[in-house]
Amino acid sequence: MGIIAWILIGLIAGAIAKALTPGKDPGGCLVTMAIGIAGGLLGGWLGKVIFGVHSINGFFHLSTWIAAIAGSVIVLLLYRLLTGNRR
Repeated sequence: MGIIAWILIGLIAGAIAKALTPGKDPGGCLVTMAIGIAGGLLGGWLGKVIFGVHSINGFFHLSTWIAAIAGSVIVLLLYRLLTGNRR
């Protein structure tokens, strides 16, 4: 996949992860995109290591989106733990 596709998946997966996890998050669009991109990479790696599947098949494959969203939720929760309630 190209870099534009990774950025687009990251933006959308990060936004979905923020919508799925309750609570308020610091950060805007760039933080959401970074969380989504990191989550997509984490989700793909975990899918390959734990389940033995190649979860990043292509932009329109459901496994790509599930891996990216699941990884984004994990990265978002870790981000919340590290940043705490900063205002």
